[in-house]
Amino acid sequence: MAQKLDRAQVVDTALRLLNETGLDGLTLRRIATELDVKAPALYWHFANKQALLDEMATEMLRRMGAGAGIPDGWRQALATSCRTLRTALLGYRDGAKVFSGTRLTDQSHSGGQNALLAAFTADGFQLPDAVQAFFTAYAYTIGFVIEEQAVHPHPGGRPAPEYDPAARAEQIGPDHPLAAAAGPGLFTDYEQRFERGLAILLAGIEAELRPGRPA
Repeated sequence: MAQKLDRAQVVDTALRLLNETGLDGLTLRRIATELDVKAPALYWHFANKQALLDEMATEMLRRMGAGAGIPDGWRQALATSCRTLRTALLGYRDGAKVFSGTRLTDQSHSGGQNALLAAFTADGFQLPDAVQAFFTAYAYTIGFVIEEQAVHPHPGGRPAPEYDPAARAEQIGPDHPLAAAAGPGLFTDYEQRFERGLAILLAGIEAELRPGRPA
């Protein structure tokens, strides 16, 4: 007798297949084939692909938060949260696209979010300002990884050839020299550029939202 299919099994299979197929190639039919069931069997658990993506994003967040702690101080807490999110998303092909815009299916994220906001309020931030800081950093991280994964579509793999800075500069030509020279700053050294962007973001929060800042 075949083992009963459950949601967790479907999601685990979908996350595993994501690295093989990418988001566009991940279909309920492909997942059903991998599980050796008929596609309609999956509709007992997920009404459509978006419902599956919502659960996949939630599971990614669960795995990311397992055993994670929030450091003291808003700067370190926010920086650690952003780095942890980026690392988690880079572990899956199209991970940031899967995560972006999804609706989380449970409240398992609430504890970590509460702890992060508490790090801000403990340093005197008002809650609306803490939320603004958190959301801005979250949006920066998601957007950065979406662009990073466009250049490096496979986790740990080589960059896509169309993003080669030298080839790009040649295509742009001498009429737009600054744009031609911008390639390395756009499509290489993602680790360094993420950290520099994060430092800029933290400085902006300090300047705009920190309690007691000059009027």
